[in-house]
Amino acid sequence: MSGAIAEVRLADLIHTARSRNASDIHFSPNVDAAIRVDGGLEHIAGPSLSSHEIRAIASTLIDGAGLARAEAGEDVSQTWNDGDGLIRVHAFRADGGLSLSLRLLNRTLPSLEELRLPPVVSAFARRSRGLVLFAGPTGSGKSTSLAAIVDRINSTSSRRILTIEDPIEYRHTSKRSSVVQREIGRDAPTFEKALVGALRADPDIIVVGEMRESATMRAALTAAETGHLVLATLHTGDAVQTIDRIVDAFSGPAQAQIRAQLAQVLVGVVCQHLVRSASGAGRRLAAEVLVANDAARVLIREMRTHQLRNVILTGRDCGMQTLEHHLGELMAHGEIAVDAAMAVSDRSDEIRIPGSALS
Repeated sequence: MSGAIAEVRLADLIHTARSRNASDIHFSPNVDAAIRVDGGLEHIAGPSLSSHEIRAIASTLIDGAGLARAEAGEDVSQTWNDGDGLIRVHAFRADGGLSLSLRLLNRTLPSLEELRLPPVVSAFARRSRGLVLFAGPTGSGKSTSLAAIVDRINSTSSRRILTIEDPIEYRHTSKRSSVVQREIGRDAPTFEKALVGALRADPDIIVVGEMRESATMRAALTAAETGHLVLATLHTGDAVQTIDRIVDAFSGPAQAQIRAQLAQVLVGVVCQHLVRSASGAGRRLAAEVLVANDAARVLIREMRTHQLRNVILTGRDCGMQTLEHHLGELMAHGEIAVDAAMAVSDRSDEIRIPGSALS
């Protein structure tokens, strides 16, 4: 497949995906192309692509250096603009050839209200220091929520915001604030080194695209401890798992120090899931929220995180909510169906519909 033909085939597939409001497109050698629509995978009719054809498509999406790294066996993520919006491209080797996963990003950045995040998230945007974590499974919209809170800060206050991302998914134009965006691999070698360098760049707010390793977590905690507001994401299933994930990334005596730091700097955790809407078109965000009040800080410091759920259950006045409570509210408003709610919760027996006989 020539480069010109590859571009035509790619454009057709992207058009199909956008017309279906798909979130992702997947290419693998000798396997039907597939798109993800409202969380479900759908195969695209037509001939499957060979390794040679996928490489031709990859060459239009990824720069030469990135393509060479991908062909050498390294996972490579970059963004590409097709004229209608940014697309995050992830290239990796599988079955002896290249595979591609494309995430179709929102053409415009939605606001916190449009995402329908809990109101307390807006309060997090007004904080001057501490650590705010957006958590959830892959594809739950964490990066979009992170970008939305950055945009809120950028629009409402005069602060210096430094982002560290892999790759940059949303481009921010400085408004009231000054925004500087750094991309791993292009502007800095690792999240850890970028975070250490960030402390010398006079930021008020540091945005970490993803906390993957203990070194990055430690650097983020130190940044929050030294008077910065740090916003970051983690791949975890609920708020308690998010806290445990950070602590468990360390071993031995280091855990006590990390618990103490985390208890001191944590502002809140928003753990989000996307749930298929009752109409079958689109998905609705459901979130669990932990706000770090005095009771939560004590439990984190004393390694009693298993009791944090009780804090969330009794913290409605502080803006806290369990995922199950939010799912019940969405069901009560007819926004999601019962089976969709049950599918995303590990505690489906705790889902109650407010005002119903089952409450």
